[in-house]
Amino acid sequence: MQVIAQHWKAPNSPLDRGASDQCLPNGNQTRSRVISHPRKVAGNPDRRRAIPAGAIESLWTAPGGHRIRRIDLKPLSGGARGGILFLPGRGDFYEKYLETLADWRDRGWLATGIDWRGQGGSGRLGADAVTGHVGDFHDWVGDLAAFWADWTREAPGPHVIVGHSMGGHLALRAATEGKVSPDAMILVAPMLGFRGKMPPALMHTVARAMTRVGDPRRPAWKWSEKPGEPPASRKHMLTHDDDRYEDELWWRSQRPELVMGPGSWGWVERGFASMRALAAPGVLEAMTVSTLILAATNDQLVSWPAIAAAAARLPNVELVRFGPESHHEILRETDAVRDRAMDAIDAFLAQVLDGA
Repeated sequence: MQVIAQHWKAPNSPLDRGASDQCLPNGNQTRSRVISHPRKVAGNPDRRRAIPAGAIESLWTAPGGHRIRRIDLKPLSGGARGGILFLPGRGDFYEKYLETLADWRDRGWLATGIDWRGQGGSGRLGADAVTGHVGDFHDWVGDLAAFWADWTREAPGPHVIVGHSMGGHLALRAATEGKVSPDAMILVAPMLGFRGKMPPALMHTVARAMTRVGDPRRPAWKWSEKPGEPPASRKHMLTHDDDRYEDELWWRSQRPELVMGPGSWGWVERGFASMRALAAPGVLEAMTVSTLILAATNDQLVSWPAIAAAAARLPNVELVRFGPESHHEILRETDAVRDRAMDAIDAFLAQVLDGA
């Protein structure tokens, strides 16, 4: 494991250059900056706009040599209750979830977060530095399987996976394929279907056609009228909490290598293919890992009906439903929503792992 920094280093240090030049292909790491002192914001800014004290940012080498960025937060005192591995969504980076990782650390867990290959601080796979692309979701499942094998050897058990959106999809797929075997799994707004007006099979056909009439690495949707800026409507699909939404933009300004825009047509088509494979008869029914799903009927990005249908097929699942009070990023919502979600996670883990 190559340590990037105990705390974030000033740009142009030898270690910073090594991470950019050797491990993160097609990224925009050359635009790094020094992080300024976080301003005071709602909640606890020390958990959201600064790397927590004692956290270790490092690089893990995946099969084939690609470097994956990770962060590890150990309990501040005493032994760990167990390990939680957090898997972010499409276009995400672990800085968005520092608050949550720190909360789990304070609850006694070793909390680890990673950036998927091709996004966040783990480089790019597309033709430019901002479009999210992947050859096949199988590549991500393979990375997760290899990381899980290494992580479970070093992290104390029990071992828990928490996946948000695409991360939830990949966690569930890896579990159904026997690539990971968590003691408990938590899926937050899992990507089990896209929200849309057309039937999924038809949308998949359109996406497949788009990969054949042009470069599959090209963006599948417009980002903004101003290049490099998220569209104004984006916030209203993610969270009701203005400050937590601004946290993401703040980190993008301080670590420009994290910036990512639309997914590629290749990502869209492979996403449909992966979701349809996961929904095939018998796949979910055979998955027995104790699972908690947190999802919102108001989600504008992933399909609530698809999530509810999947929950009905899983043999060992608890589904917690949120309504119009929550958008897609439940763990980055207003305190009322986020606190309810964290309480549900605490109760689930206590029941499944502690028998409480």
